[in-house]
Amino acid sequence: MGKKKEEKVRDDKVDVDRDDGASWWLVQKGIGASFICIALFALLVRVAVSLHPYSGAGNPPKFGDYEAQRHWMEITLNLPVTEWYRNSTTNDLSYWGLDYPPLTAYQSYVHGLFLRFFDLESVSLFSSRGYESYLGKLLMRWTVLSSDALIFFPAVLYFVCVYYTSHNSSRRNDIVWHISMLLLNPCLILIDHGHFQYNCISLGLTVGAIAAVLSQKDLVASFLFTLALNHKQMSAYFAPAFFSHLLGKCLRCKNPLLEVIKLGLVVIGTFAVVWWPYLHSADDFFGVLSRLAPFDRGLYEDYVANFWCTTSILIKWKRLFTVQSLKLVSFTATVLTCLPSMVQQVLAPSGKGFLYGLMNSSFSFYLFSFQVHEKSILLPLLPASLLALEEPRPFRWLTHHALFSMFPLLCRDKLILPYMAMYAVFTLLYLTPGGRSRLKKTDHSSSIASIMIGFLYLCSSILHIVYLTIRPPEKFPYLFEAMIMLMCFPQFALCAFYSNAKQWLLSKHSTVDKEKKLI
Repeated sequence: MGKKKEEKVRDDKVDVDRDDGASWWLVQKGIGASFICIALFALLVRVAVSLHPYSGAGNPPKFGDYEAQRHWMEITLNLPVTEWYRNSTTNDLSYWGLDYPPLTAYQSYVHGLFLRFFDLESVSLFSSRGYESYLGKLLMRWTVLSSDALIFFPAVLYFVCVYYTSHNSSRRNDIVWHISMLLLNPCLILIDHGHFQYNCISLGLTVGAIAAVLSQKDLVASFLFTLALNHKQMSAYFAPAFFSHLLGKCLRCKNPLLEVIKLGLVVIGTFAVVWWPYLHSADDFFGVLSRLAPFDRGLYEDYVANFWCTTSILIKWKRLFTVQSLKLVSFTATVLTCLPSMVQQVLAPSGKGFLYGLMNSSFSFYLFSFQVHEKSILLPLLPASLLALEEPRPFRWLTHHALFSMFPLLCRDKLILPYMAMYAVFTLLYLTPGGRSRLKKTDHSSSIASIMIGFLYLCSSILHIVYLTIRPPEKFPYLFEAMIMLMCFPQFALCAFYSNAKQWLLSKHSTVDKEKKLI
C-alpha cells in the first residue's frame, strides 16, 4: 500500500510538472541535448552542401535563382517600397522581377542590409547583375543558413515538443530519429542550400502554425500560417487543411460564429499589416497581386511529375485549350480532390487527421493545380515528414521519389555529388535503431509487394546511371526527364490515395472507439 501511495504521489507530481510545458518534457525525456547535437550536425551538412554550385552559377544573361534572390535584395534596398513590384526604368520586371508576396520582399530588404554592410558592391543597383564574388556568395549562403537556424529549427523543436507530449509511450530513440528526419531532409537542404532558395522560412512558419494548432492555440496558428502565405504563395497548398480543421473545431464550440470571427480578424489583420504599403492605391494592390499569379507561363513548365505534365504525352493540353479554360479545369480538379479531406476534418477534426489533411491538400495542389514547379514537392513532403513516425515506409518512399523527381534540376545546377551524399546520409539515418524499430512495427507488406518495391528502386537506380552516362537522341532531347516524370507521378498519386484513405479510416476508428465506450 505504501509503495502504491508513493507512486501515486509521484504521478501526481508529474502531472503538475507537465503543465509547465515543453521545458518539463525536454528535461524529462533528455531530448534537449539530442536536439542540439542533431541541429549542429544538420547545420554542418547545410554548410557542406552550400560549398557546391547553385542555380545559374556563371550562366549569363539571367543566371538563376541565386541571382533572382540577390537582385531582389538590391531592388528593395535602392527603391521605395511602392516601386518594388512596378515595372520602370530602374526596375525591369523582365529581369527577375519580384513575384512573391510582400513578406519575401521585406526579408530581401533585411538580408540586403546585411550584404550592404559587408559588401556594398553586391547590392549596387545596375552594376551588380551577375555579381559572383567569393565574399558575395559567402554572405548569400549565410542568409539562408541563418534563416534556417532562426525559423525552421525552432519550429521543428516546437512541433516535436507539442506532438510527443501527447504520445507518452514514445521512446526517446523514436523521437530523436524523428528530429533527424525533419532537420536532415535531403530535398529541402538541396533546394535551399544547393539550388538556392528560402523555403525554410515559409515551411518553418507553417510547421510553427501546425504545432500551434496541435497545442490548441488556434489564433497563434492563424497568425503564423498567414505569415507563411505572405512569404510564399505556394503555402496555399496547405490552406484547405487549415481552413477545414479550424472550421470543424469552431463548429464544436458554444459560440461558433464568435470563434470564426476571431480567427478571421487575426487573418485579416495580419494580411493588412503585411500589405499595408500597397493598400493605399488600387493600382499598387492589383499590381502586386498580378505578380503572384504566373498564368502567363502556361499550365506547366519543365518536366514536373504532376497530372498535367505527365498526361501531356497523350493529351496536348496547351494546344487544345485556352489558358482561361485550363485555369478553370485545373482549379476544379484541385478543389474536387481536396474536398474529401476537407469534409472529413469539418465532420471530425483531430490532430492526426489534420496532419493527413495537410498532406492530402498539398498533394491535390501539386498534382492538379496550375503552374507547378519540381520544387513544389517540398510541400507534400513536409506533412509526410511530420507523420514519419506513424508512416515510416510511405515517408521513405515519398522522399526517394521526391528527390528523384528533382534530379534533372539538381543536375543542371551541378549538384550531383551533394545529391548522392544527401541520399546516403538520409538512408543511414533512416536505418538507425529508431527507424528500424518503427519499420518492424509497421511491416505488413506481402512478399509480392516487397518484390515490386525492390524492382522500382532498381529501376530508379538504373535511370540515374542512364541519365548521367548516355546522351538522349537528338529527336527526343528530354527523353530521360520524361521517363523520370513517368516513374514518379504514379508514386505521388499512390501516396495521395493512401493518405486520403488513412485520413478517412481515422473517422471509422473514432466511431468504433465511441461505440466501445457506450457499451
